[in-house]
Amino acid sequence: MAQPKHNLTELDPVWHRICQEAETAILNEPLMGGLIHAGVLHHTSFEGALAYRISMKLASPEMSEQILREIADQAYVAAPELVAAARADIVATYDRDPACHRFMKPLLFFKGFQAVQAYRLGHWLYRQDRKDLAYFIQMRTSEMFGVDIHPAAKIGQGIMIDHAHSIVVGETAVVGDNVSMLHSVTLGGTGKEDDDRHPKIGDGVLIGAGAKVLGNIKVGHCSRIAAGSVVLEEVPPMKTVAGVPAKIVGEAGCSQPSISMDQILNTMK
Repeated sequence: MAQPKHNLTELDPVWHRICQEAETAILNEPLMGGLIHAGVLHHTSFEGALAYRISMKLASPEMSEQILREIADQAYVAAPELVAAARADIVATYDRDPACHRFMKPLLFFKGFQAVQAYRLGHWLYRQDRKDLAYFIQMRTSEMFGVDIHPAAKIGQGIMIDHAHSIVVGETAVVGDNVSMLHSVTLGGTGKEDDDRHPKIGDGVLIGAGAKVLGNIKVGHCSRIAAGSVVLEEVPPMKTVAGVPAKIVGEAGCSQPSISMDQILNTMK
């Protein structure tokens, strides 16, 4: 006797929730039906919807949506960890961004999430030694989202970039898991060095709006960088730094700054 087929959405709780939210959204706003059907409900999997969305946003007269979608489909089959990281990024955005009330919103509307997924695609291409195509993805991501992440940079999962305007991440930068950053953050170098020259950000770090972290320095896990700070020296784990140049001003104030998103300095213990 043949076994019944499983509903794929039931095996992927993130995708199942996105589909449910999409159906409800169309009932509430029928004028969005075309966009939501094309972006979500026409697809049988999260990776299919993600490939479609990213290719639609990055397409240009120089590179068609069809070609970009084929590249993304290929990447997601060859490297399923890219899709796992995207799921973690959606959950992180939902958990940390008070403006995110549905899992569907990052996929369809949040340029921070979309830019990170475009970076992940470019990074995969870079590691496959398809560097010119990776640089094209970087260029289009910068043009479309205002987010410039070098495809050689290494970024973990569970990443939330809020507002995501004027983000710069350099070639040799490393960003750990469960990091949150706001707009106008730079992880840059200090000159024209051509070796390992960019910051190494630990797990669970919160980087405030407009902060600049410059040079090959370590920012310890679960630390906080206050908005507008310029960080030029190593930051120990679980500390808060602030100022220009940034100095240690206290403890991080909680065990997971990137998750609590608490940016108020006077709450430090």
